[in-house]
Amino acid sequence: MYLKRVDGPRQVTLPDGRVLTRADLPPGDTTRWVASRKAVVVRAVQHGLIAEAEALERYDLSPEEFAIWREAVEKHGEKALKVTAIQKYRQL
Repeated sequence: MYLKRVDGPRQVTLPDGRVLTRADLPPGDTTRWVASRKAVVVRAVQHGLIAEAEALERYDLSPEEFAIWREAVEKHGEKALKVTAIQKYRQL
């Protein structure tokens, strides 16, 4: 079996004890972004599984969009990433 060479770790352990691997990341061609997929990408960047620049390039995200995701998770948790909850958690 051959392993593809990647920069950085192949897996990280999250504070709650779960293990996050590169296989857990959504595919690069993802177009339908549900809250759980957004949260996985944010957690991967926060815990050093992938670099933010790599995430932006891989998922074709703008820095502003990713910053909104990260801020929502940091302030309110994964539930704030749901489209139906945007107005509830958005600051005016």
